[in-house]
Amino acid sequence: MCVVLNSPVGRIEISGCSTGVHRIQLHGSALPPSSTMEALVSCEVCEAPEEMTEPLKQCAAWLQAYFCEPWMTEKLPMPPFHHPLLEQASFTREVLWILLRDVKFGEAVSYKQLADLAGNSKAARAVGGAMRSNPIPIIIPCHRVICSSGQAGNYTGGSHLKEWLLSHEKLQKEKLAY
Repeated sequence: MCVVLNSPVGRIEISGCSTGVHRIQLHGSALPPSSTMEALVSCEVCEAPEEMTEPLKQCAAWLQAYFCEPWMTEKLPMPPFHHPLLEQASFTREVLWILLRDVKFGEAVSYKQLADLAGNSKAARAVGGAMRSNPIPIIIPCHRVICSSGQAGNYTGGSHLKEWLLSHEKLQKEKLAY
């Protein structure tokens, strides 16, 4: 089963079943931050089955809140995940769960810092591999993992998309501070 959202970063395809979300795929590219950050941001379902499963409803609602009302994401239920990578014990699963639990909206962490949090300070490259394997981008926020130098680094959807997501979070966090 699949749901498609039109978002500021292009089409987002969510696949899953009644047990949980299998994968989020990002199709399309973000607009340059300067042209979309101050504009009204929208994220709407454009394709969905008539009977949407609860995990897909939760995921779509969470992503809509992320783009339009990010402060609401903490109040919404996290959709359950149903992907083998997230169910089998592994370094990748451990790193993705640590990232989800510990790196909050508007924050960033380096590959090395995340390796340290996972208990292996020499595993920065393996952390990069874990980020590439992430089946649930945005919700499991691999875009928040950056190079020690402060550079954004690589991202499955392209570095411009990673930079847009980081800018979106920074701007929204600043708005909430006022």
